[in-house]
Amino acid sequence: MPIVSGSQNLQGNHACALGAVAAGCRFYAGYPITPSSEIAERMAAELPKVGGVFIQMEDEIGSMGAILGASMGGVKAMTATSGPGFSLKQENLGYGAMVEIPCVVINVMRGGPSTGMPTRPAQGDVMQARWGTHGDHPIIVLTPASVMEIYEQTIRAFNLAEALRTPVVVLYDETVGHLMETVDVPDPGSLKLVERKWANGTGEKFLPFKATDDHVPAMARPGDGNRCHMTGLTHGENGFPTQNPAEVTRMMRRLLGKLDHHRDLVTAYQALECDDAEILVVAFGISARAAQRAVKTARRNGIKAGLFRPITLWPFPEAPFLEIASKARSIIVAEMNAGQLSLEIERLCGGAGRIARINRIDGEPIEPREVLAKIEDVARQ
Repeated sequence: MPIVSGSQNLQGNHACALGAVAAGCRFYAGYPITPSSEIAERMAAELPKVGGVFIQMEDEIGSMGAILGASMGGVKAMTATSGPGFSLKQENLGYGAMVEIPCVVINVMRGGPSTGMPTRPAQGDVMQARWGTHGDHPIIVLTPASVMEIYEQTIRAFNLAEALRTPVVVLYDETVGHLMETVDVPDPGSLKLVERKWANGTGEKFLPFKATDDHVPAMARPGDGNRCHMTGLTHGENGFPTQNPAEVTRMMRRLLGKLDHHRDLVTAYQALECDDAEILVVAFGISARAAQRAVKTARRNGIKAGLFRPITLWPFPEAPFLEIASKARSIIVAEMNAGQLSLEIERLCGGAGRIARINRIDGEPIEPREVLAKIEDVARQ
């Protein structure tokens, strides 16, 4: 039975599963972990309806390996987890980045570190999502803030993964994952879906990592006769390991430059009341929803406040942010961690001089009144 379109009351995690199936995901491997388990439950129910495969793995390491193998086999694949499981996925996530394997990883954040607070929201995986695996590597991280956006950004995650041959992380907090909201689910036939660039039959002459104008090499379709060596070792265009400095440099520059080359495709953000904002609030996920209400209240009270919300968290939308931030005298960063996004904002703005922080690390979401109080405090300075 196909996905039912139209207005539905959905939980965020269920919207994620439906978005994945609508995007063409036909393989899911995962291990249950709070607060993401509803994604696995819904995928187990939905995938058989469309001829897909769901498998519960023995752990998160195996889950990540399974979706990479499925993707190399030509299938759109996804896994979902939370902080502790995301940590376990990192080595294989690095392999996916190095070998340029399209896949989607959902991380529904909870309190940490370690096993932390499984049922409480947090936003402590900002830097782990960017730098969790070792070495320099490309990664795309999307941060939806509503149930509808979870559906949309999950589809977008698959499109970006397929278009750019890269793992994509969808990062949202427990509160957004367990929200129940009305969602207008579109007819799957109306969606614009992206399929990866497949190699033409070139046989033994095939170069699986050949540099191209768009920085994205064509991928070998299993059974088409193209020989392909898929190693996590640094490799040349032929896929075989190399330590030749010139080859290594060419390979790494293409890999790291791939997202910059397609930055217009990757970057997404929301700017609310930013044209004349003197006080700019930066927030994502559920914190951004609190900030949005606070900004609207501040405006009614005569304070020129605005909100910048990164939807693509990594690579951070630097150019639009800097253009907006250049007009503000003060910036407030609101996040449910000890200050991870703040570090990036301070880097971009040349220091912490005009930046104030709102941080919660107690397992409770930031409330609108907290953001409004900080806006009013900064306005008085």
